[in-house]
Amino acid sequence: MAEKLSAEQTQRIEQIQQFIKTVEHVQGLVAQLEANRNQAKSADTICHSIARELSQLRHRAVAANVSVIADVAGAMSVLATRAGNLNMKIRTLTDGVNNLKAQLDHALTAALRPERKGPEQPRP
Repeated sequence: MAEKLSAEQTQRIEQIQQFIKTVEHVQGLVAQLEANRNQAKSADTICHSIARELSQLRHRAVAANVSVIADVAGAMSVLATRAGNLNMKIRTLTDGVNNLKAQLDHALTAALRPERKGPEQPRP
């Protein structure tokens, strides 16, 4: 029989699902960046949009105490605004998005696990 989720688990699952939506949006922006790699002005605008989304994700992840997601999102945000080879930037952002998706999938799986209750300690 399936156990009910606690209120904390439900809240954590909702937060993670919001993070997943943001990462999917960023993934779409990275795909747009790859499609517009020959148009410098358009690519620059998309890079700033990616940086903004990832920065907001980082702040929400820090507030939700999901430090792994916050670290990856922060590093990707900085990378998106840096000047440099666009092909390298696209490749690194794609890898970062895949990493974020894997981390969020792991966090969602952990949040769905029922909480274990340890043995009660007798009070003196």
